Amino acid sequence: MMRRLLLSFLLLAFAASAHAQVDLTPDHFAFSPNLTYDPSVPSPATYLGYEAGEAYTQHGSVVGYLKAVAAASDRVTLHEYGETYEGRALYYLTVTTPAHHARIDEIRTNNLKLANPAALGADEMETLLANQPVVVWLSYNVHGNEGSSTEAAMQVLYHLAAATDPATTRLLEQSVVLIDPLLNPDGRERYVTWYKSMRSHVPNTTWLDLEHDEPWPGGRTNHYWFDLNRDWVWLVHPESQGRIAAYQQWLPQVHVDYHEQGFNNNYFIMPGTTPRNRTLPDAYDHWAEVFGRAKARAFDPHHVSYATREAFDFFYPGYGSSYPSVMGGIGMLTEQGGHSRGGRAVETDDGYILTLRQRIFDHYTTSLATVKASVENRRQLLEYYRDFFTPANSKHNQAAYFIADDGGNGYVYDVIDLMLKHDVEVYRTDGDATVRQAYSYWDGQPSSRTFAGGTFVIPTNQPRHVFINTLMQRDMALEDTVTYDMTTWSVPLAYNLDAAWTTTRPTAAMTRVTEPPTATTGVVNPGASYAYLIDWNQRHAPKALSMLWDAGYRVRATRKALGDGSRTFGPGTLIVLLGRNRDRMDRAPADMQRIATEAGVEIVGMNTGWTETGISLSSRDSRVIERPKTALLVDSPTSSYTAGQLWFLFDRWTHFGLDRIRTDDFASLRLEDYDVLILPGAFGLSSVFDSTQIARLRRWVQGGGTLVATEGSAFFLTKDQSGLTRVEVTQDPKPEKKDEEADAPKPSYYTTYAAREDSAGFRRIPGAAFRGHLDTSHPLAFGMPEQVYSLRFTNDALEPSDNLHTVGYLDRDADAVVASGYASPQNKRKLAGKAFAAVQYMGQGEVVFLPDNTQYRMFWVGPARLMQNAVLLLPGM
Repeated sequence: MMRRLLLSFLLLAFAASAHAQVDLTPDHFAFSPNLTYDPSVPSPATYLGYEAGEAYTQHGSVVGYLKAVAAASDRVTLHEYGETYEGRALYYLTVTTPAHHARIDEIRTNNLKLANPAALGADEMETLLANQPVVVWLSYNVHGNEGSSTEAAMQVLYHLAAATDPATTRLLEQSVVLIDPLLNPDGRERYVTWYKSMRSHVPNTTWLDLEHDEPWPGGRTNHYWFDLNRDWVWLVHPESQGRIAAYQQWLPQVHVDYHEQGFNNNYFIMPGTTPRNRTLPDAYDHWAEVFGRAKARAFDPHHVSYATREAFDFFYPGYGSSYPSVMGGIGMLTEQGGHSRGGRAVETDDGYILTLRQRIFDHYTTSLATVKASVENRRQLLEYYRDFFTPANSKHNQAAYFIADDGGNGYVYDVIDLMLKHDVEVYRTDGDATVRQAYSYWDGQPSSRTFAGGTFVIPTNQPRHVFINTLMQRDMALEDTVTYDMTTWSVPLAYNLDAAWTTTRPTAAMTRVTEPPTATTGVVNPGASYAYLIDWNQRHAPKALSMLWDAGYRVRATRKALGDGSRTFGPGTLIVLLGRNRDRMDRAPADMQRIATEAGVEIVGMNTGWTETGISLSSRDSRVIERPKTALLVDSPTSSYTAGQLWFLFDRWTHFGLDRIRTDDFASLRLEDYDVLILPGAFGLSSVFDSTQIARLRRWVQGGGTLVATEGSAFFLTKDQSGLTRVEVTQDPKPEKKDEEADAPKPSYYTTYAAREDSAGFRRIPGAAFRGHLDTSHPLAFGMPEQVYSLRFTNDALEPSDNLHTVGYLDRDADAVVASGYASPQNKRKLAGKAFAAVQYMGQGEVVFLPDNTQYRMFWVGPARLMQNAVLLLPGM
């Protein structure tokens, strides 16, 4: 009885503390209260009608405030640089003195001159170093549910626009500050709208309370549930495309990306931890510490708790902290405790009440400290910037990268377009070029190779040499096997390019590429009288198929190749027989021209059904394929990232609509209404599929359904988990007798992953590229080359067997199975020869296993056709 009374007392005390009066705007987190401000410039509180920390500001009000300040202050100009999927405008602001604004284009042009030092004479260089303002770019709220940073951005803008003290004036006289207050409006608006609907009148500080418990998929991501802080390089989304176009117009010396982490963590400031991108100049580490110490000095008088040299590395180049670093700046990260569970106030694990006001104050403080430190070190930062863009300072011996032209059938043109958007110099050979030592990405070995005329060449003797080598190297040198993200992103592997590198400067005649190349599109013989063909090898053939369905055409796909005497069409080729589409014969020429143009494919018209080689157009080896009614399972416990990538793949790339079904609704879903069900990556699917649902799923597959599972969901469908199939997961290999760790090279400053074997590396694979082989005679691999790089984050794999049709398997040579990134010798032995793409036939249907993400972040897209084939072709094949 006494224990029950004590427990009741404690629970009541806890509840009382959770609802105790909380001061949301404590005086000790005031924003520079001793300064005077220009009364004509509205403060955030004046404009919004509430003090910072009392509420989250929605996008429309944020934009209204930006426009009000820009209209009131001659220190500020507002620039629109893009629009999100949901139609929200994206802005950045230029903040400096009126005198600098009067010559802002000259300042910007001079800044870019420093980024091409070879074109400057000594006198002009010295003049720029002596007089050029330092350019500082501050980025806020790339993760929408890290909501304090946009609030902080408005406070920083107000300070720089309105403060009248001499110190602020001096800062602006020696700097141009660029503020991007809201990188992810769609995600933030999702979070803020949800939070406003859940908050209590009396602030609740219990982290488990509803107002701190954001539902799936959360506001972190953009409209398609992508993490925009992984997209700075790949430019998949309009937010990134517009931002980088603006960023390339300035190329700042200093950039800070403002984030939040779990509410129990103290504020993180630079420097970070290993691994680091060792392609960067050694001096980068020095500058990371300079800025870290500056922020610490700003925090100390306010007794703010902070930490450094832990948790966050800056190796992956797609972060907002690392992309600026490979573009000549000192890219940095800050991480405030709070995140979506922070709300307006939350109690931390040590009993401290962390308020939204403090989170805003902390970001405000480090923002101003960054500008101040940049001005104090203006010339030294400009000198670092100049030296960064000097190719002679490169740490690497790669002289050039060669990429064979694929005619637009693969991803080469996407990559060239990407490089041009990052202002990389790209060339094409005027004729055939022989390279005596061309290093292969497949095995890393050199051989003599002749590249055909029109091959793309990216030389490293150019200002963007650090960026080029960071993106194009086959493998990066690292000090650590434990990473915050992934261990490879090599562009030729990610996009499955036919490429090579050389250590000797190319001597072939070349012409610079100034516009992104485009594939040949249109209709050959548009007035065809018998049929139209679309080769499935083309990059956008899946989109063309979807558009044919949209237009009401009956479509066939070949299981084998065919030829008309002048060209060959591979397996999977789409055939529109006019005799089977008589109701559309009159409109077919116009439809084919429109589809060819909009989808970006070449369509070939045929006047006869007679073929010179291979199967006939009406052969039994060409199958009717109808639009499959498709469902994608979403919501907890599925990964919103993987679900978003699949949604994007079909919605944007393929122009193919699918139904997104919540896991809670699966039990009531009429499976018979669907031909295909996609399970994205997930852990804990047993909460969705109990034995009854597994039995129902089995009956549906046996009746003709196609079940496609990727990542963790693929393993859930195996024998030892759900028991839906008899497929088995590979077991750990027996350890070898010798002690491999004892034989491993000792760690050193430049130790590569291939030479490191620490305990964490044995247990996991932190994003490594494995060499894969495909059975291209199977419809799952139609339109793909026989070799592909599969990106792995797990040491689990599927065991090939007689009852599992293995379409893709990892290289059988354990020593060669990893092309890039880290995997321990034990994991290499375990995975060599195992399946990464397979089909289990069940009755009239099939289960498709894709345990590796085939379209990771929509940049590792070499294997993406596997997923498109699984949904579009397999049900009819």
